Amino acid sequence: MEAHRDVVGIGKIPDIFAGRGITRGVHTHDDLDGVSRTVQAMDQLTSGLIFTNLVDLDSKYGHRNDPAGYARDLEAIDAALPEVLRRAGERDLVVITADHGNDPTTPSTDHSREYTPLLLAGPGIRAGVDLGVRKTFADVGATVAAALGIAWSGPGSSLLGAVAQTREVSRE
Repeated sequence: MEAHRDVVGIGKIPDIFAGRGITRGVHTHDDLDGVSRTVQAMDQLTSGLIFTNLVDLDSKYGHRNDPAGYARDLEAIDAALPEVLRRAGERDLVVITADHGNDPTTPSTDHSREYTPLLLAGPGIRAGVDLGVRKTFADVGATVAAALGIAWSGPGSSLLGAVAQTREVSRE
């Protein structure tokens, strides 16, 4: 909000951030509703950030040690993502990641993975770039800030230079 950009928080994002920095909050019923609401927000937002949290993989399946449910939900999300990618404009950046790992096949119901996936996509993003193992999750924040044209003074470094086909990958 300090950069005067709209920030749409989908899923539990408004709750995680206690509404701070969120210009519009959208609660969801499940992960596919979250993807659907993301697509709707992409159609409505001309500039800014859409921040979506799909919580079911973690809360319904990971913490409950339900690998079959986890697999079904992951497959359903995977099948819905092409619509998100189709909606991405020439200068949009789609970031897909997780806030922590949660393996439903381990004996523990706690967060059980140190590493999380990180995928960057969009019409202006080169496919097949190996991002390697990052030293800090803050690289995601630095990358999003770079895509939005916002100065970044925190830890981490932007991956945008390594993946962008052009220098303009944001709507700004």
